[in-house]
Amino acid sequence: MSLLIGALTIGFILSLLALGVFISFRIFSFPDITADGSSTLGAAVAAAMIVNGVNPVVATAAGFAAGFVAGAVTGTLATKFKINGLLSGILVMTGLYSVNLHIMGRSNVPLLGEKTLTTYAQAIGTTVLGGRTSLNVMGWEVSTLDASVLGLTFVAIALTGVLLYAFFQTHLGTAMRATGDNSRMIRALGVNDGNMIVLGLAVSNGLVALSGAFLAQYQGFADVQMGIGMVVWGLASVIIGEALVGTRQLGFIICGAVMGSILFRLLVAIALRLGLNPNDLKLITAVFVFLALILPSLMRKFRSRRVRLSHA
Repeated sequence: MSLLIGALTIGFILSLLALGVFISFRIFSFPDITADGSSTLGAAVAAAMIVNGVNPVVATAAGFAAGFVAGAVTGTLATKFKINGLLSGILVMTGLYSVNLHIMGRSNVPLLGEKTLTTYAQAIGTTVLGGRTSLNVMGWEVSTLDASVLGLTFVAIALTGVLLYAFFQTHLGTAMRATGDNSRMIRALGVNDGNMIVLGLAVSNGLVALSGAFLAQYQGFADVQMGIGMVVWGLASVIIGEALVGTRQLGFIICGAVMGSILFRLLVAIALRLGLNPNDLKLITAVFVFLALILPSLMRKFRSRRVRLSHA
């Protein structure tokens, strides 16, 4: 049961990453790999502030703000300086490696013994449960800490999803979505599409950094290497989510990204439990995303070929 609870918790945390990748890749079709650096940036900022006595809520918000700035820098390089979008992300991601090291002061910052959102969640859970240190769930004993952190992440993701959906229903959010669909049309309506892209990438990387801040506090440390491969992870979650919901409607896609992140984490946890070498995890993830990207087109070609043969 602890394995399931842990997988669900990390799945919820990384769904913030999936939502960020959804904004950049699906709404704007922008190949933004800044996420690999902004994920670590959020963790680094939050961890550095927490060990210096800052309230973890404030530190987590600062992690989001740092990712927001990083995404804005990528968008500015692409729109104002006319640098290729992929290259813009590479430049910012590369620069963030040194920035993260300067923020943390070393390659790894432990959070053991520090007050974090995890300890806050445990305190609230213990109070709600009347001081009990564990509870029985369908015959399984679950610690108050695990249950409380799972509840906290669920509430945080649900609130983020609702806010994101509401934002994209506003005039500004609609303009951002329209920019991704048809930038020429939005320019003809007098909207600066470059500013929309900058804002979109800022929000995207803010969510990614927020995921990193949560993950660092849950795992109990921030490491300069923890963001490697996060873009692929987020893309895999979005692809799985789209397959699960089977529609491109905004509300369903947001829910699908969360569901995809959880399902993907559960699959990884099961694979590790069955003996998968952890060193192969990134390779397996890359192969999975590759297959998920090419299978839809292969299926369409297969169906069209069957139709042609049936009419022959």
